[in-house]
Amino acid sequence: MSVAHACVDVYQGAVAALVPYFVAERAYSYAAASGIVLAASLLSSLVQPLFGVLTDRRTMPWLLPVSVFVSGAGVALSGVGDAYAATLAAVAVSGIGVAAYHPEAARAARAASGGSQTAMGWFSLGGNVGFALAPLLVSAVVATGTLKATPLLVVPALLGTFLCLLTRRAPSVTVTAAGADGADDWPAFLRLSGAIVCRSIVFVGLSAFISLYVRERLGGGAAMGTAALFVLYAGGALGTVVGGRLADRYGRLVVVRHSYAVTAVAVAGLLLVPGPAVFFFTALVSAGLYVPFALHVTLGQDCLPRHMGTASGVTLGLAVSVGGLAAPALGALADTTSLRTALVPLVVLPVVAWMLVRGLKEPGGGFVEPAS
Repeated sequence: MSVAHACVDVYQGAVAALVPYFVAERAYSYAAASGIVLAASLLSSLVQPLFGVLTDRRTMPWLLPVSVFVSGAGVALSGVGDAYAATLAAVAVSGIGVAAYHPEAARAARAASGGSQTAMGWFSLGGNVGFALAPLLVSAVVATGTLKATPLLVVPALLGTFLCLLTRRAPSVTVTAAGADGADDWPAFLRLSGAIVCRSIVFVGLSAFISLYVRERLGGGAAMGTAALFVLYAGGALGTVVGGRLADRYGRLVVVRHSYAVTAVAVAGLLLVPGPAVFFFTALVSAGLYVPFALHVTLGQDCLPRHMGTASGVTLGLAVSVGGLAAPALGALADTTSLRTALVPLVVLPVVAWMLVRGLKEPGGGFVEPAS
């Protein structure tokens, strides 16, 4: 399931990785390029809760292979036609596939993990590895064959579809969330979701523009931008697993709050500290964004023990896609000012996220209110 997760999330990362090539080959403005990120995110954001509700009512293992294939097919078709509308439609289809995958996959992974934070970290690691590999995959395919070569990007989807078909044959395992005998805690879940939205805007905003930003700051062409995007995604591979282990020792919300604080400092350094240090701060941003990633999922599931599919869809899928809704605003601001100016608001959002989760208690009765 972890490898299949990588195969579907490579397409979330691929959309952002394709943006510099759309700008270079089709002369898109920042606003037009960010519209592609919006197209991949908008339908995904809208339908994600629907798929969560559906998986609350019944298990749908058949949805996993279908959604992985649809995710890959959309990205594969994105570079085939020159029409902007056709490109938007293709990435929107991919976004629907991603939306369909995550609620059912998160529910099944929680069952297979037996409720372990570390095991869910490994499942989330798969998705983060997919993100990390996306810029390398896109660069290898598109840089040598132009956007017309995007059909080759369907290969991970074929692998993921096959793995999901194998997963359907695995023995069924069930697990209940912490506090499943009690009522859903919607106020806590909404506060957690607000923090996740802040995290998502920072992540998607940097995903869409960090390649262009680093190329402006340091030069070096497409290779430098690809390297920065890879660092942003690759740092999450370690961060996700470390987050699970830290949570087992210190508590989930303690780790989440500290991660948001680190992210705020790191984004400020990324935008304000000159020179090659941009790569160090990119790695620090990656750690701050990814350490709490799997913890968001299990916290959400434990806040809504009676609606785990909905919680999974929001925390694992919507958490990533909803940030794309803010991308056009960042792109429009960059067109009228500068790319650095447009990214400055991203410093504030981790602070807002920290404030939202500061007073939350561990679902199931664990008290984690900070001393100061």
